[in-house]
Amino acid sequence: MELQDASHLIAEKAGDESCSHCGGAGFVRRARLLEDPLFGRAEPCVCVLDETREVRRSRLERVSNLGALTRFTFDAFEGEGAAVSQVRAYAGKPEGWLVLKGPSGSGKTHLAAAIANERIGRGEPALFMFTPDLLDGLRASYQPAEGEPGFDVLFEQVRNTPLLILDDIDAASSSDWAREKLFQLVNARYNAALPTVFTCYSLTEPFDERTSRRLASGAVLDLSGGVSLSGYRQIGGMTRERLGDFGFHNFHTRFPNYAAQENESLQTAWESAHRFADSPEGWMLILGESGCGKTHLAAAVVDGVMRNGGDAFFAVVPDLLDHLRASFAPGRGDPGYDELFNDIRNAGLLVLDDLGSHSSSSWAVEKLFQIANYRASSRLPTIITAALSLDELREAHPRVAVRALDPKLSQHVAILARPYNLPSRTASGSRRR
Repeated sequence: MELQDASHLIAEKAGDESCSHCGGAGFVRRARLLEDPLFGRAEPCVCVLDETREVRRSRLERVSNLGALTRFTFDAFEGEGAAVSQVRAYAGKPEGWLVLKGPSGSGKTHLAAAIANERIGRGEPALFMFTPDLLDGLRASYQPAEGEPGFDVLFEQVRNTPLLILDDIDAASSSDWAREKLFQLVNARYNAALPTVFTCYSLTEPFDERTSRRLASGAVLDLSGGVSLSGYRQIGGMTRERLGDFGFHNFHTRFPNYAAQENESLQTAWESAHRFADSPEGWMLILGESGCGKTHLAAAVVDGVMRNGGDAFFAVVPDLLDHLRASFAPGRGDPGYDELFNDIRNAGLLVLDDLGSHSSSSWAVEKLFQIANYRASSRLPTIITAALSLDELREAHPRVAVRALDPKLSQHVAILARPYNLPSRTASGSRRR
């Protein structure tokens, strides 16, 4: 999300701009007695209450900032258990605070978005914010572009929204400014007793003690066990939810402005990956230019394996190496080096995406070889993607290349097509599973 987009989405007008009561804001503060539970709270304006159900839902979705997350519903969630039931109950009647805690892939974001979608389906407002984007928007609002709200207006809107969902709240607390603004927001909603949902990895670091105390005062659901999404883990951003966007059905294999050799390579790669997903054995090495579809096919294989009840670990190599380095001195409840390294080596299916896009230090080369050598010796299903030629692969990672190019262990798929996202590339056909 662009920096200005965050503030624009938050501040978008909700109701009828001609309304004399709310001026288009959609909510008003009515005069009430101090002991009234609604004292000081924003309430729907008459212009909002007069909307049809369809118009109201459309407006609420527009201002919720959910975007593509509107597909994350409770019905679409694959996990189950007591924690999911508690989250459903909260969505039905959000009161107090709810903290969803757990590692990547545990379903925190999906469940948080499902709460927002449930409220919107009932005609009630909800604002969903990825915390780093929110803080970026607040920073930008100190010097807003023409027509954008200033900091005070923006902060007030977020602070007083009827239901606020802050995703990955512990992903944006690295600076003193960020920690202070986060605490001000959290503290204001705590004092006003406004329903708020948070997702995070941990309730300790990197928060200061004040914020940790406030978060711990709510209902905390630990999703580390029992709600994980079918044994999936990832490092680098390919979440279980995102896998659904990269299927065999939407991988294009024919483009009118491509040479026959390019289209044939796409078709061959699609067929090879499809067979591998149906029966994941040995290794698959996918080489090609950045943007030609290597990651798409790797994700489609993982999605197919997961749907068949398997487990997988999808790791973007530069991020994987960063995690391994950091695991020598873990924090926030993260796994230590031995645990993380063992999980990677023994994953049912391992994807090493974007090999070669990192600095090839001797440490990095050695760690990747240790992983590759273990999985080759154990003949564990592995997919490696790289924007390298064969010669470049042999030069950068000679020992990994020996195993990845062993015809008894691995199949080599070369995508000869140009990058998928070039403006001139127009699809005229696609294969569907």
